[in-house]
Amino acid sequence: MSLLQQVQRGRSQQPPRILVYGTEGVGKSSLAATTPKPIFIQTEDGLGEIDCDKFPLSKSLEDVVAALTELETQPHDYQTVAIDSLDWLERLIWDAVCRRESATTIEKVGGGYGKGYTLALDYWRRLIDKLGNLHRDRGMMVFLIAHAKVEKFEDPEAPAYDRYSPRLHKHASAIITEWCDAVLFATKRFTTRTEESGFGRQRAIAAPVGAAGGERILKTVGGPSCVAKNRYRLKPEIPLAWDAIVGGILSTSNELSNPVSAPEGATNHG
Repeated sequence: MSLLQQVQRGRSQQPPRILVYGTEGVGKSSLAATTPKPIFIQTEDGLGEIDCDKFPLSKSLEDVVAALTELETQPHDYQTVAIDSLDWLERLIWDAVCRRESATTIEKVGGGYGKGYTLALDYWRRLIDKLGNLHRDRGMMVFLIAHAKVEKFEDPEAPAYDRYSPRLHKHASAIITEWCDAVLFATKRFTTRTEESGFGRQRAIAAPVGAAGGERILKTVGGPSCVAKNRYRLKPEIPLAWDAIVGGILSTSNELSNPVSAPEGATNHG
């Protein structure tokens, strides 16, 4: 069969691949627990208060690979695989690199100069391949969780500024955010006000908006404040809730499946 005979046409409906990152306690794991039939691969011990199905705590990269292989090869009815969290998984990857290279730290692998982080990318790609098998062959949604860090972003068109990003090495973060269909920043909505601090000076104070410590939201579009993206035409800010995410995804799917025709006689002046 020639390649032309294998050409695929039209849109293919597949479950989303989502990365949600944010500060501690904002509700990332609780959000993952509300996805369809989730199973957690836990690389940090933080799910004790959440009612969910989970593999035993992974203490090595081999434990993570074994859990993914189990989901790939054994019968089950789970619909979502959640990894909690990526930054703790990265530590397991670094440990594996150090063992292979007989180095004490990732910084000393291969004599330094960032070689350890480059070698770690091979492990990340293998994990992404296994997640891709679950996504493609088993029809599972992939839900990745990470903590946030503040990084300085060197904008070539503007002065450098600080922004939130996943707490991962920049090379690992790049390949993961590229692979995911949505990268969402979980945070609370804040407002700022000024008050007198004495001697004629004022200081800015940030306060959460809403009850119970502030309204929890997901930022879906990147900007000066955070790294984010989505392929679903989600609103720039949505509630931190699974219904809000899936509602936006289904709305996008319906729009693309039933495009609105231009009025008769309309002209495209673009």
